[in-house]
Amino acid sequence: MEKRIKIEINSDGKITAETLGIKGKDCLPYIKLLEQLLDAETVDSEYTNEYFENELQNHHQVDQVIQKEQK
Repeated sequence: MEKRIKIEINSDGKITAETLGIKGKDCLPYIKLLEQLLDAETVDSEYTNEYFENELQNHHQVDQVIQKEQK
């Protein structure tokens, strides 16, 4: 999946943005970029499922490496 940012501007001026295809902590730098581009400030934020997908995969990979080293 390609990396994308979905931006919605509501009729009341509220802006919402969601990263798509950006896993783990790689999405975090986009917050400051969006604030600058939109001349806006983040007032609420939450992680997408993709953020946790990468975190869980990394944790699983670390477990596998530790098990291999112990043998």
